[in-house]
Amino acid sequence: MTDKPQNLALSEQYPVRDDPGLPRIAAAVREVLDAAVEFRRDMHQHPELSFREHRTTDRIISTLQSYGLKPQRLDPTGVWVDVGSGPVVLGIRADIDALPVQESTGLPYASIHDGIAHACGHDIHTTVALGTAVTLHRLLAGQTGVSLGDLELTGRVRIIFQAAEETLPGGSLEVIRQGILDDVPRIIALHTDPGFDVGTIATRIGAITSATDTLRVTLTGKGGHTSRPQQTQDVVFALAQIATQVPAILSRRIDVRSGAQLTWGHIQAGHAPNAIPSTGQLSGTFRTLDAAAWESAGQLLDEVIGQVAAPYGVKVELQHVRGVPPVVNNEAETDLIEDATRFELGSRTIELAEQSMGGEDFAWMTQKIPGSMLRLGTRTAGGPTYDLHQGDYNPDERAIGVGIQIFTQAALRTLTGAA
Repeated sequence: MTDKPQNLALSEQYPVRDDPGLPRIAAAVREVLDAAVEFRRDMHQHPELSFREHRTTDRIISTLQSYGLKPQRLDPTGVWVDVGSGPVVLGIRADIDALPVQESTGLPYASIHDGIAHACGHDIHTTVALGTAVTLHRLLAGQTGVSLGDLELTGRVRIIFQAAEETLPGGSLEVIRQGILDDVPRIIALHTDPGFDVGTIATRIGAITSATDTLRVTLTGKGGHTSRPQQTQDVVFALAQIATQVPAILSRRIDVRSGAQLTWGHIQAGHAPNAIPSTGQLSGTFRTLDAAAWESAGQLLDEVIGQVAAPYGVKVELQHVRGVPPVVNNEAETDLIEDATRFELGSRTIELAEQSMGGEDFAWMTQKIPGSMLRLGTRTAGGPTYDLHQGDYNPDERAIGVGIQIFTQAALRTLTGAA
């Protein structure tokens, strides 16, 4: 067991306000919050990489079972569980894997595994989804101090704990392949955001993340002495032309409104200043906020790179690894998130999310069914702004309660037909 969390009597942060109709569920959330934070700290201390989340999967299953729920294991890792009865009316998705990053927080519950850490907040995502499943189950069973009164509840909420978000093309494809979304009409998710204070969220309609592909260009040709470049197929010069010209050409071949960008991160060729090598490589990422531009990018990149390299007589090999499409937030599901947030936390708690050029495999789910992803503020007011994917990332744990409130309220609104 990990240390018990401190100062989690959050009545000041989450006041219960009387209101007709749908109940505010802050009090029900507080009943499970200590256990939720304890779960998060244990998960944080035992991070696991993509498709290796066996301990995490076991912990999620055993915790849900302890509350009387009947979770199902995904293959090879991950979990899904239904809460309620009747047809599925809403899906909630969380991701459970960690990153190959060395933690440097110095927390008493820091990662015990060298080079592996929850530096992206997936432990928060998982805990919010787990807390939502438990809170919703207890509300429906009348096991909390919050009464649902005479509300008519119809349907089930499916909560999905997905493996391997940090890989390409992403573990959500396994969820889809195994049929877990076949009867789910809509879905919501969240991602921690250290740019916003705890108690706030950020949303937007349309693309909120970017499509992300990786490219590796390998050139081969006849090398030689730098005093006689005319007798060579100069892969160094050709690589330099590809590095500079291809992004410029794409800006004239792809609609500028798509937000398409090609950025190189690695170039390597040769070892001596007076020798032209016979091979070299260039690698980088292609990103776009437009799904149509992403779909057509493969053929265009192959064509443009070949055209730029052609005058130098080099052989071109392009490895284009398709990543993920953009996450495109649907209006109805974004409205559901915003209505639940305003109802629970007030009207001044919602900001406009910036579009991120990072990739997120929830996109595969929003391609299949309507959905929306919110940004959950994790910064302590007045405190430092940590960055994601860094070893010192230390989100404010009070965000867990905020996330559970929003997701549970969104689920209730859907179950009652209010959304």
